[in-house]
Amino acid sequence: MPFSRPEKVHRTIAQSSLSSLRSKNNNITYYDEHLQAMEIPVTNKNEELTLLIRFKLLLNLARNLFREQVDLERLVNKITIESQGLMQCARCCVYILDRSISSTDKPEDIHFSKGFDMVYGEEFKVTTNDFLEHSRYAKIAYHVATTMETVIINEISNNLSLAHLLIANGNDTFELKNLLCVPIMDGDGHVIGVTQIMNKLHERVFTEDDVAIIEAFAVFCGLGIHNTRQYENVVRLTAKQNVAFEVLSYHVIASEEDAQRIIHISLPEANQLRLYSWEFNDMILTDDETVLASIRMFVELDLTKKFRIPHEIICRWMLSVKKNYRPVIYHNWRHAFNVAQTMFSMLTTGGVNARMTDLERMGLLIACLSHDLDHRGTNNAFQAKVDAPLAKLYSTSTLEHHHFDQCIMILQTEGNNILQTLSASDYKLTVHYIESAILSTDLALYFRKRGDFQKLVENHEEHWTDPAKKDLLRGMMMTACDVAAICKPWEMQQVIAKLVASEFFQQGDIERTQLHVEPIPMMDRAKKDELPKMQVGFIDSICLPVYKMLAEAEEGLTPLYEGCKQNRENWEKLQQEHDKLKLLWSDSITQETLRNLFAASESKIPSKNLNSIPVDKLNKNPTSNHVNSSSEQQKTLEPSLVTSIHQNKGAIDTIHGQITELRHDVDQLRLEMNQRQTKEFPTTTETRRISKAEINNLNQTSVSHHHHHHHHSAEQTAETGRSSLCILL
Repeated sequence: MPFSRPEKVHRTIAQSSLSSLRSKNNNITYYDEHLQAMEIPVTNKNEELTLLIRFKLLLNLARNLFREQVDLERLVNKITIESQGLMQCARCCVYILDRSISSTDKPEDIHFSKGFDMVYGEEFKVTTNDFLEHSRYAKIAYHVATTMETVIINEISNNLSLAHLLIANGNDTFELKNLLCVPIMDGDGHVIGVTQIMNKLHERVFTEDDVAIIEAFAVFCGLGIHNTRQYENVVRLTAKQNVAFEVLSYHVIASEEDAQRIIHISLPEANQLRLYSWEFNDMILTDDETVLASIRMFVELDLTKKFRIPHEIICRWMLSVKKNYRPVIYHNWRHAFNVAQTMFSMLTTGGVNARMTDLERMGLLIACLSHDLDHRGTNNAFQAKVDAPLAKLYSTSTLEHHHFDQCIMILQTEGNNILQTLSASDYKLTVHYIESAILSTDLALYFRKRGDFQKLVENHEEHWTDPAKKDLLRGMMMTACDVAAICKPWEMQQVIAKLVASEFFQQGDIERTQLHVEPIPMMDRAKKDELPKMQVGFIDSICLPVYKMLAEAEEGLTPLYEGCKQNRENWEKLQQEHDKLKLLWSDSITQETLRNLFAASESKIPSKNLNSIPVDKLNKNPTSNHVNSSSEQQKTLEPSLVTSIHQNKGAIDTIHGQITELRHDVDQLRLEMNQRQTKEFPTTTETRRISKAEINNLNQTSVSHHHHHHHHSAEQTAETGRSSLCILL
């Protein structure tokens, strides 16, 4: 649709207003300096006074717009009222673009979602869809939105090319005389609406001054509309979040069937579960038993009674916590359960219970059970590498913050709040303990706080009553519990170390195959043979320092320190063996190095005491010639064969000893059989032929004798002093 423009309009006002608005942080007082930049001609004092009044109205409008940013309809209502007062016009329309559809400013993407209309002396109303699509005013607004240009039309009745604008649609009886239409922009320069004022009062026309003011006014309208729509988006997203939370809560809480099953199972005793032991082993327990054992910890600390926690509530909460752990290799429910058991042992067996309040004990146990909720099997650095939403939500301690959020979500779910009887202040304090404890499992925080804790230990802090010092103590305890697998008996420690390494290697595989980056050695599957070395480094840098400090602060925690030291020795031995094998199979190894390795191996093989061997077991005809011939023969052997013999020297010596003992046992058995035959068949001058039947009977007796001895106990075997093979024979 063609539109004519009789007058030239200065459009610099909108851009200068927007830039001034940004530079002044929405400070309305910038207009005092901005009036001179308007370049609006002033011919006399009356016009100057009129402009001053209008600018004051504009400032007042801006203030009102920024106060009203909750509801779009109320905001636009205020815009139309202020526009009529500011521009002295008979009618004002505001059109809002649907940016969810209009992703660009192309004409085909321009669609109005809402329209607002106000005629002087009538009520403000929301327009119909038919008005937005077919009215003469909407067509002009569409043209302004697509061209992003201001349109001013005066004396429509005298211009034949605009005669079609005089034709009203339907019930529209409004007589259009002149019109001023301005696009409304957001901060990014996109059209988000159109302001349209019609019929200047008192038979006047729109001037350049009106254009300048309405364009400045459109800037404020754009900011107001943008902020209001952002607020509405936030409200809408919050509602979606609440709905998602309701759905999530339904799926994350334990089923009523599981809860009722656990509720009706009697709790096993703590001693039966060995909950007080530093060597506690969860691998022998079923999943249900781990849940019951966790509840038993609360009962043993008398927390269920002191805080009046209903049994069905704590059962349901425990099952919900377990359900929210993903089935990853290591950081799963079993790990959380072991961390809680270690904390329980530190409080009870370790004697730290006396230093903690009931709320602290409650917070620590909840934190231990919840400290890795929804763990994905990858660390914080991985979340940042893949630009995960969690990394955008939390820049530091990413996973730990998420674990805490999951913990609070479960607690706030109906039927799972084990803190429901606490007062508001106690509840707030307990949540603080939980948050602080869970965040303390981030090793980055551990390294930052370790120095302060070390100073307290060196100064022989005894009371731990200061809140900051107490927070340090709880944090170090959480770290100690989180890595407590390093203190377990050696057999358990090896199994757990393999689980941890497997999860790390899985992350390393993802980094290498999907992110195309080389993982760090700890997560590189190609370096799995270096696990003992990495374990020693982990113990030295993290584990030993914290256990040593805690043992000095509380003597009852010394077993953790001793267990950690013992496992360090075990890992170091494995590392040395690995280094030895690596050296042995090296292409650059020398003969001198081989001899040194063999000498070290021989020193570890216990020598056989020849004095304890019966004389008849020794070689009766050792000759120097035989030794010399063997020595000469050895000299002629290939070097590789000599090396192989030396490598298996220990096994050869063991087999040689067993053969010698077996030979002796066979000789002794033959002697006894001869003696038995002599007794049964005495020697006479008369020769007696043994029948075939007697031979068969003798064989049957021998076989039954074999089966009889085969079922004898080990004690009877020991009494005879013979080898098992001898007994079978």
